[in-house]
Amino acid sequence: MADEENPFDNLREQIDDAASHLPADVGDDVLERLKHPERVLETNLTVDMDDGSIQTFKAFRSQFNGDRGPYKGGIRYHPDVSRDEVKALSGWMVYKCATVGIPYGGGKGGIVVDPAEHSAGELERLTRSFAKELRPFIGEDRDVPAPDVNTGQREMNWIKDTYETLEDKTEPGVITGKSIENGGSEGRVEATGRSTMFAAREVFDYLDKDIDGASVAVQGFGNAGWVSAKLIDELGANVVAVSDSSGAIFDEDGFDPESVKEFKNETGHVAGYDSAQELTNEDLLTLDVDLLVPAALENAIDEDLAKDVKADVIVEAANGPLTPDADDVLRDADVTVVPDILANAGGVTVSYFEWVQNRQRFYWTEERVNDELEDVIVDAFDNLTHAYETLDLPSLRVAAYVVAIQRVVDAYTGNGNWP
Repeated sequence: MADEENPFDNLREQIDDAASHLPADVGDDVLERLKHPERVLETNLTVDMDDGSIQTFKAFRSQFNGDRGPYKGGIRYHPDVSRDEVKALSGWMVYKCATVGIPYGGGKGGIVVDPAEHSAGELERLTRSFAKELRPFIGEDRDVPAPDVNTGQREMNWIKDTYETLEDKTEPGVITGKSIENGGSEGRVEATGRSTMFAAREVFDYLDKDIDGASVAVQGFGNAGWVSAKLIDELGANVVAVSDSSGAIFDEDGFDPESVKEFKNETGHVAGYDSAQELTNEDLLTLDVDLLVPAALENAIDEDLAKDVKADVIVEAANGPLTPDADDVLRDADVTVVPDILANAGGVTVSYFEWVQNRQRFYWTEERVNDELEDVIVDAFDNLTHAYETLDLPSLRVAAYVVAIQRVVDAYTGNGNWP
């Protein structure tokens, strides 16, 4: 694992990899601007604990680029949250939104905390404290946060309520990923896993491979991972391995992802499921499978581990699961990688749908949401492969960045630059 890799350095390297394939009129000065956030909020949150003590938590919000619309991106709760991580994730959001053509910029936030160590009351006070700090910077036309690692509808509801109470107005579009009763959208919970499934289906068709019967390993069995596994299984593929922080399980005959999910809900982990063979997470990443879906955190596969990867196709459900050096190794090995900024864009796309519904005060059916999402992902995949072929680009990731960067540059030059 490449824990020492700096994700912000990885983002900038990915932009540089695409830069040489952009038109000559895109200058180095413009590209340099697109490699740095416009602003980063760093704050310390002091929160009352249940035992009467107080505890201080460091928190961040990065607003990377707003050329194409309001900043957009999740808020994660994790002990490893850092300034460089949220900067990188906010940058990936810029290019993710541009890849799928939705009118947002990129943002990301996080709190350095292990939510498993705190009660619901402590987490609510922490969340509302962060919402109070974010209040001057967010809004449906400014910056629209969403869920991420270890956050969900509950936390988004708290942020919405805190913001609306302090602003003394109704503004459900200030945040997305809310519960249905609080202005959320049908289809939002499964959106990231659903776009991963669409991306897998499209790339197998593009490569003239049959996904029916294909063997699949999924690293990470949180929301994105388990939904990806379930929906890819419904295409007829055979999910033979999944993992979470407890380790990995493997059965060459495959297993039902929903049954594994039920087991995890009961026990808190996938390890010990039925008679499955237990592996490490790294073992899972190097299984000889047709499709590998990294759905955990960034930097899961570094250069050394990439040399042992045997999958034919990788579809990135996580943000930044491959380091740039790993990308090079896999490209040389003819492994096809569908990049995160397309594959996992379902979350932000349906967040966009939620924002639109909030602003119109008119809500869609789940069928419409899923149909609209499919159209967005399929169109984006077609644009990506068109660029890959016509520009003779080295990988689908470079193709995605070429398409996305050009869209951001066009917006920037169209707007003009204030002195």
